Order: sequence, then structure tokens, then C-alpha cells
Amino acid sequence: MAARYPQTILVGCEIPWDERVALLEDSFRREIRALRGHGFNHLYVFGTAGEGYAVTDKQYRQIAEVFWEETRKEGVFPMVGVIAMSTPKVLERMRFAFELGVRAFQISLPPWGALNDGEYLAFFSQVCGAFPEAHFMHYNLPRARRVLLGPEYRRLVAEVPNLAGTKNYGTDLTHILSIATGAPELQHFYGEHGFPHGCLFGECSLLSSFGALFPKKTWEFFQYGVDKQWDKLFPMQAEYLKVMEDFLALTQGRQAIDGAYDKMIVRASGLDMPLRLLPPFKGFAEQTFKKCQRQLRPHAAWRG
Repeated sequence: MAARYPQTILVGCEIPWDERVALLEDSFRREIRALRGHGFNHLYVFGTAGEGYAVTDKQYRQIAEVFWEETRKEGVFPMVGVIAMSTPKVLERMRFAFELGVRAFQISLPPWGALNDGEYLAFFSQVCGAFPEAHFMHYNLPRARRVLLGPEYRRLVAEVPNLAGTKNYGTDLTHILSIATGAPELQHFYGEHGFPHGCLFGECSLLSSFGALFPKKTWEFFQYGVDKQWDKLFPMQAEYLKVMEDFLALTQGRQAIDGAYDKMIVRASGLDMPLRLLPPFKGFAEQTFKKCQRQLRPHAAWRG
């Protein structure tokens, strides 16, 4: 059964802010171009790491316009996220991006309170139904206060024909199994921790946090999963996770939102990515970044 979205690597774009918390447009454009140069043509903006939860309407519009300009290319597939507290707010932002030309969206459930069965079904029907020409990916995360599994997605597949995929950071194998087998019509994206296990249960895709830093290794890792080369995929996962652990070891025990880590990853790739986040959230200090960067020296081969 063919999934509603292609099997691929999905990479998020981080937002660079200056000292006044204004968009550094040139830096943002260079980041997008660098990712495209590494072959990452399925790009998205405004996930958690992309601070989609925090941008103002003015920032949302400005960033969406720049992102669309840089990804409106042949063979590039841009996706714009919307994180908001209500269906009307989601629709308002989505309408702006849709009028730009965007046709792929990433949505999460409104997080102020956990939605019951009737509410989550209504949310997907109203949001996805408002834009039948678009495709939608569900950002399935605990911050939304309800994580959907196979039975919920089974219902959504039947009722929402333009729901095309899911994005999951979870590592619980029972969840991965439930999602993968419950709705094979959807393309399920898992992070580096969950991707190999997702491949055991059918076609799935890679949601890459480290693609900017290790592009060649990331493509190799993904291809092993596509080809179901278990003898190479799982040993490479162990190595991949060790490199990631070494890089972030000095941040252990410190509470920080996703973007704080992702901006260090992008900076370590050689791009001019400031570490600051939209307030009240704090990125890591420059000193911490430099120490983390030194932890990559023993893994120089991964940067090739």
C-alpha cells in the first residue's frame, strides 16, 4: 500500500535572531540554501525547534515569505508548521501561507488542554477540510497533551483524505508499532532514535535533527533503513547515537527547549546561527557551545 506522502528525510529550519530578536534574513536564507545543497529537499519551518510556538503574527508572515521564496524551486517540497491554541488561529495563519503558494502543512493539536475524541476529530476535519488541495502532517508530541496512536490514526485515515503523514520523536517501541501498523497509508517520520525500529514495521521516513551537521552520514543511515539492511542500520544507529551523546554531553542536566540544542547543531555545521531564542526561553551560552564543539573532534570522519 503506497503512503500518502513520499518516503524521505525531513529537516527543519531554525530561525536566526539578532540582539533585538529580529530575523537575520540573510543568515536564514543561507541556512536553507545549505540544506538544499546537501540534498535535503523536504524542508519545514515552525516546529518546536523552529520556534513556531513563539513567533508573532508579523514574524510568522515575514519568515513564511522568506522560506517560500527560498524553497519555491523545482524538486523542493516546503512545509510550513502551525502551532496555536485554537482552530481559528491555526486557520488564520495557514490561510496566509496557503495564499503564498504553500501546499504542505504541519499541524499539532492545540496544547492548552487535552482534546477528547470528538474534539481531535473535529480539529483535523475542520483544519484539513478547509484546504482540500493541501497535504497535512500531524506533529505528534506530548506537549500537545495527547499523543495519537494507531487506533486514532485509523479513524483519521478514513475521515481526512488529505492527512498524509505523522512526525514523531518518541522512542517507545509499542507506540512505534501501533502507529506504523495502525495507519500504513500515512508516512510516519521518526527521529534518529526511532527510525530503525520503525523500518522493522513497514515503510517509514527519517526526521533528522543532525542532518545539517552530518549530511552524508544521515543519507547513508536513511538508505540502510529504506533497503532494510539491518546488519548495517542498527550498528550505524549505535554509532550515530554515540556521536550525538558526545556532542551534547555537556548539556546534560540542563533544562532547555528543543531549539537550544538544534541551534548548536546548525552552528556546529559551520553556519552563522546565533544561539538566542525568542523570550522567555534561553539558548545555551557561547562557552557551552564551544565546549560541545570540541567534543566533535574525535568524530571528524562523520563531518565528511
